[in-house]
Amino acid sequence: MKNKVTKAIFPVAGLGTRFLPATKSVPKEIMTLVDRPLVQYAIDEARAAGIKEFIFVTSRGKGALEDYFDHAPQLEEELRRKGKDDLLKILESTYMDSGEIAYTRQHKALGLGHAVWCARQLIGDEPFAVMLPDDVIAGDTPCLQQMVEAYAESGGNMVAAMEVPREKTSSYGILDIAEDMGSLVQVKGMVEKPKVEDSPSNLAVIGRYILSPQVLKNLDDMKEGAGGEIQLTDAIAQEIGGSEGVYGLRFRGQRFDCGSKAGFLQATVAFGLEREELKDDLWRYLQEVVSSDKAAQ
Repeated sequence: MKNKVTKAIFPVAGLGTRFLPATKSVPKEIMTLVDRPLVQYAIDEARAAGIKEFIFVTSRGKGALEDYFDHAPQLEEELRRKGKDDLLKILESTYMDSGEIAYTRQHKALGLGHAVWCARQLIGDEPFAVMLPDDVIAGDTPCLQQMVEAYAESGGNMVAAMEVPREKTSSYGILDIAEDMGSLVQVKGMVEKPKVEDSPSNLAVIGRYILSPQVLKNLDDMKEGAGGEIQLTDAIAQEIGGSEGVYGLRFRGQRFDCGSKAGFLQATVAFGLEREELKDDLWRYLQEVVSSDKAAQ
């Protein structure tokens, strides 16, 4: 019987330089889409998938991220006093119980593989998930939940995957497919940021993973990969052809790259239009902008 996936690693040690000057004092992970921080979307997705232990790999200057999950007694009392029960309920959804969340430091920016490896002692000998909060995925069924359900059938190691334009494959880890089974593919190779002409497919790895503990042992070698960094995809690729194998899941949903300014703005508009109290005003504004732009042409 396969072990359930109950632990997730959230690598959040990056400096967020693409969002300077905001990230000079505000961790990128708590910048908000509408009224919820990026990290809250990831936490909610993880909870829906059955994750019970949340492991954050942080760095210096991330204190505000840690505070976000803590209780706020003074604010709670003020909301109770004013009878704002709806806001109190929202506030309580951000809390983490004692022992539910853990933090470990990545002292040097050596790549995603190194960040995941920093959490090895908190994982032990269990399968685990890795979630990159920069990748926000909207869907009727949360992406990680889809992966956990597929993992229950396939086992092994699994990455979330999506089709990207061929000319953009050099920006992603790309899967070389051994067998295409529809939503699930068996992987025979993984290439991190290949040249477009050398890309084995246009099926790209997105920031959701379910991995065996052997991947952490593979990272012990600390071999540098693309960009001179320790790449997680290289450690996963070592499991191809092994007893457990590697699979890609074409998830159902829309992914927003909130590590880029354009992606962050697109996600803000998309999530804003999903909110009943915002969509009419926002849609009216967007129509006015488009009309003004056409008139100017």
